[in-house]
Amino acid sequence: MSKKSKETNRNEDSIKARYTDANAADMPAVDQPITEMLEVNYMPYAMSVIVSRAIPEIDGFKPAHRKLLYTMYKMGLLGGNRTKSANVVGQTMKLNPHGDMAIYETMVRLTRGNASLLHPYVDSKGNFGKQYSRDMQFAAPRYTEVRLEKLCEEIFKGIDKNAVPMMDNYDGTLKEPSLLPTTFPAVLVNANQGIAVGMASNICSFNLSEVCAATEAYLKDRSVDLMDYMPAPDFSGGGLLLYDREQMRQIYETGRGSISVRSKYKVDSRNNLIEITQIPYSTSVEAIIDNIAELVKSGKAKEISDIRDETDLDGLKITIDCKRGTDHDALMTKLFRFTKLQDTFSCNFNILIDGSPKVMGVSEIISEWLKWRTGCIRRELEFNLEKMRKKLHLLDGLAAILLDIDKAIHIIRNTELEEDVIPNLMKGFDIDNEQAEYVAEIKLRNINKQYIMNRVADREALEKDIADTEDTLKRPERINTLIAKTLKEVSAKYGQPRRTELVSSQETPAFEETQVIPDYRLHLLLTRHGYLKKHTMQSLRSAGELRTKEEDEIFMAFEAENRSDLLIFTDKCNLYKSHVYEFTDTKPGDLGHFLRSELGMDADETPVFMISTQDYKGLFFVAFENGKAARFPISAYETKQNRKKLVNAYYDGSKAVGFLLLSEDEDPDLVVTNNVDKAAVFKSSLIPLKTTRTTQGVQLLASKKGSILKSLNRLEELDVTDPEYYRIRKVPAIGYYIREKSLEAKQISFDDMN
Repeated sequence: MSKKSKETNRNEDSIKARYTDANAADMPAVDQPITEMLEVNYMPYAMSVIVSRAIPEIDGFKPAHRKLLYTMYKMGLLGGNRTKSANVVGQTMKLNPHGDMAIYETMVRLTRGNASLLHPYVDSKGNFGKQYSRDMQFAAPRYTEVRLEKLCEEIFKGIDKNAVPMMDNYDGTLKEPSLLPTTFPAVLVNANQGIAVGMASNICSFNLSEVCAATEAYLKDRSVDLMDYMPAPDFSGGGLLLYDREQMRQIYETGRGSISVRSKYKVDSRNNLIEITQIPYSTSVEAIIDNIAELVKSGKAKEISDIRDETDLDGLKITIDCKRGTDHDALMTKLFRFTKLQDTFSCNFNILIDGSPKVMGVSEIISEWLKWRTGCIRRELEFNLEKMRKKLHLLDGLAAILLDIDKAIHIIRNTELEEDVIPNLMKGFDIDNEQAEYVAEIKLRNINKQYIMNRVADREALEKDIADTEDTLKRPERINTLIAKTLKEVSAKYGQPRRTELVSSQETPAFEETQVIPDYRLHLLLTRHGYLKKHTMQSLRSAGELRTKEEDEIFMAFEAENRSDLLIFTDKCNLYKSHVYEFTDTKPGDLGHFLRSELGMDADETPVFMISTQDYKGLFFVAFENGKAARFPISAYETKQNRKKLVNAYYDGSKAVGFLLLSEDEDPDLVVTNNVDKAAVFKSSLIPLKTTRTTQGVQLLASKKGSILKSLNRLEELDVTDPEYYRIRKVPAIGYYIREKSLEAKQISFDDMN
C-alpha cells in the first residue's frame, strides 16, 4: 500500500473513531472540517478521474480505449472475422466495470463508421452514427459488428514480448497492459478529448505521414523546426484551416491555443445553390442548419430561400437554395461570420506522463513519446535476448550429445526407471536438468547426425543474434534507427493524403458586419431615468410631443449614424459599449429602450452620459465635485476584443458632475460653476491632455470652505453677458462670483437638435 493510501486510511479511521466516541457518550456528532472532507472524499475521486478516466496517456489512449482494444485483441479480432459488438462489450466488462453502454459508446467513437478519428482503430459494419451529426443515433450493439483495423498491428506489436508492463484488472482475475506499445505517436495522430476534475484535455489530430516524418527528423536533430514537416493539424472531417504560422507556432510551443476551421463548399450556379461538403470537426450538421435558420428569421440572410440536409451514404452534404442575383461567395463569407460554418478548435495538449498530467508542446510530446518508445523496444529486446539465451542453453546440451549419440541412446535404453533417465543423462554428458529434459524429449526419428548438425548450425546463428541484440541494447543510436525504420514503414503502409486544406488567414476574405447593416442618420435621446430613444430623422420631424415617463425628462440629444459604436457611461464609473444598430428604431410615443435591463446594469446603476463614434477620434472631458477636471482621448475606450463592459471607465475618487465630447481640432470655451456661486470660463486646452482614462486630472477650481463643483458646460450653451469677467488663464483658480442674471442656461429645443 502506498504512503498516500495509508495516510488516507488513517484519516478515515480517526474520523470514524471520533464519531463513534461521540455517539457512545450520547453527545452530538462533531462536524467534519471541510479540509478533511476534501482530503478524504473529494481528492481521491478527483485524482481517479484525472489518472484513470479522462486524460490520455503517452500511448494516445484513455483507460477505456485501452481495455476495449486489448479485449478485442485477445478475442482474435485482429485479422479475424467480425463479431457482434455486444460480444465485445460483454468481454470488455471483465476489464472495465463501468457498464455496457459506456463501453459501447467508447467503441462507437473508435470505429470507421463514426468517422471521429483520422485513422480508426475498429473496422465496423452497421450504423455507428456520425461524428458530424448531433441527432443521428448509433444502432444497438446487438445489430452491429466489429473487428480491429489493420493499423492495430502497430498498436499491439511487441505486446506479447513484454514490451509494456502488465497489471491486474479491477478484481485481480486477469492481466491487462498498463499502456499499449504503439509504434507511432498515436497521441498526435488521432483527436482525443477529456474533461476531468479541475482540468481538461483537448488534443487535435495530425496527419500520420507528417507526424512520422517529423518524429524521424526530431530523432536526428532535436532543434529541428517541426512545422516544416507537420505544418498544422489534420481533421477527419476535412475543411479549410485558416493558417497563421506564428499562431500555430505558439500552439506547438505551449500546447494551448485556438485553430479556426472553415467549411468547404461548392457553388452550383446553374441551379443557384450552394453545397457544403465538409464542416469543422467541432460542430455538427444540425447546429449549422439551426444557425442559418435563425439568421434567415432575423433578416440577416435574406438571400437564402431554403436549406436542407442531404447527407446520405455518399457523405455529408448541406444544400442552400439561394434567391436570384445572390453573390454566393459574399453570402458564404457572411455565413462564416455568423454560423458554425466556421468554428474554432481549442487546443489543450494535456497528457499523463508517469501518472501526472502535463500540458506540453508538440516537440515535448514527441520527446516524451520517444523516451517511452525506447523503453518499450528495450523491454522487447531484453525479452528476445532472454528467450535466445534459454534456447542457446538447450542447444549447448544438444551439442554435447553430438560427441556420442550412441552413448545417449545406450543410457536411455539401459535405464530401468523412467524417472532415472534425466539424472543419468545429466551424469553421462555433464549437462543440467533443462538440457537433459530437452535431449530426452527429442523424437526417435530425430536422433540422427543430420538433425543434430542442423541444430548446431542454428546455435551459431543464435550466438550471432544474441551478440547483435546485446550490442543494440548498449547503443542508443541503434534503437533510434529501429524507431526510424518502423516510422517509415508505418507511414508507407498507412499514410493518407492530408484531408484538411491550409489557407492563409491573411488572404481569406473576412466578413464586414457593416455590409448587411443599413446606415442612416438618426437622433439619439437619453432620459434621466435611463431610457434610450432612437428616432429616424423623418419620425422626429413629424413628431409632436415626445413621450417620457412621469417625472422623467430628456437631458441628452444628438445625431448619430446607425453603424456607430455607442458608449454609455454610468454613475458607477462603468462604461457599457454597444452598437447603435443593436437598438431598434422607436416611435415618438414609445418610452424607448430601458438601458439598465438591456445592457445588464446593476439595479442601482444609472446612465449619466453617452456618445457615439465610428473611429474613436476625439477628446473626452470630465469634471469632478472635488474641483478637478481631466481631458484624454476617447481612443482609451477602444478594445480589440469587442468587450461589452469596461469598469473604471473614469476616475472614481470623486463624483463626476459633467461630461463633454470634444473634437481633436477644437479648443472651445467651457464654463464650470460650484455651490458657492462661483464660476470660471476657460479654454479646454488649459487642462493638460492625459493618456489614461482613470486619470484624476488637475485641480481646476480650488476647493475652499467645503465648496464642490456642480456643473460643466460649453460657453455656447449658456447665456453669459460678460464671459471675460469669468475668464481664468491658469489652474488652479478660485473663480469669480456669479453676477445676478449674467449666467443662465439656454432652453434646449428640438429645433436646436435639428
